[in-house]
Amino acid sequence: MQRAIIYIILGAALWGTIGWYVKHLYAFGFTPMEVVTLRVWTAAIILVIYLWITSPAKLRLDSWKDIKYYIGTGIFSIIFFNYCMFTAINLSTIPVATALLYTGPAFVTVFSFFFFKEPLSKVKLIALCVTLFGTALVVGVIPLNPEILQLTSLVFGTGSGIGYALYSIFSKLALKKYSSLSITTFTFIVAAMSLIPFFPYKEKAEMLLNPEVLFYAFGLGFLPTAVAYIIYTFGLNRTEASKASILTTIEPVVAALIGIFIFGEPFSVTQMMGMACIISAVILIQASYRRKAIVR
Repeated sequence: MQRAIIYIILGAALWGTIGWYVKHLYAFGFTPMEVVTLRVWTAAIILVIYLWITSPAKLRLDSWKDIKYYIGTGIFSIIFFNYCMFTAINLSTIPVATALLYTGPAFVTVFSFFFFKEPLSKVKLIALCVTLFGTALVVGVIPLNPEILQLTSLVFGTGSGIGYALYSIFSKLALKKYSSLSITTFTFIVAAMSLIPFFPYKEKAEMLLNPEVLFYAFGLGFLPTAVAYIIYTFGLNRTEASKASILTTIEPVVAALIGIFIFGEPFSVTQMMGMACIISAVILIQASYRRKAIVR
């Protein structure tokens, strides 16, 4: 159990480094969608190789009809939330974008109410209110701060949270037939295939030969994506899902520290309070699921 916790924390910490790679790729002139493509393709290749070596049976679909799950997780979640998150990083800062991404669990609660008829308990409603309040603090709505309030970054940041939440919704359906790692791999395969028409290969081919660009592009798909998912899944299989979700809140903390101390991005005390509210809401929501599981 102790080792599982370490794996989960390490995986989440690796997710928190995403902004570091993204910022460097932006410096070379890549757009948010191009960075999404680089991340998805690298991760897909690595995950396929990993499963092919460790468990090739998991690379087979039970039915081609199941591709609908991965259209959901790959296109409507992974591509959408990565594009929104990377755009939010470009428009604002790494800490703000990551904090808004973590509104995802609140959206999961709302979507689960409508799609799976899961009840909205008092604890969940409190968590939703805390999330909204925290978001308002992070983006500068409370108190009103025109210097940091950017509606476009708010829209894209919130969009990343919605896309992040959709992964839980679609993967919940796929988990009835597939393992977590299989779902992740098929998700990245579908996402990678979908992005083929949208990458300017002729214009950026020469740039991809640059060793520094290759380092950041491969690194983005390797450490904070493929390795992070593999490590997290390994830990998840050995501990409670609710506990794992709470431990992943280390991700926005790592992201905030990278943004503040490496890139010198501003992040006020008020915004830190907002992030703390969002993280607290995540813990509150996951704790409510845990209590429900214990009661059952």
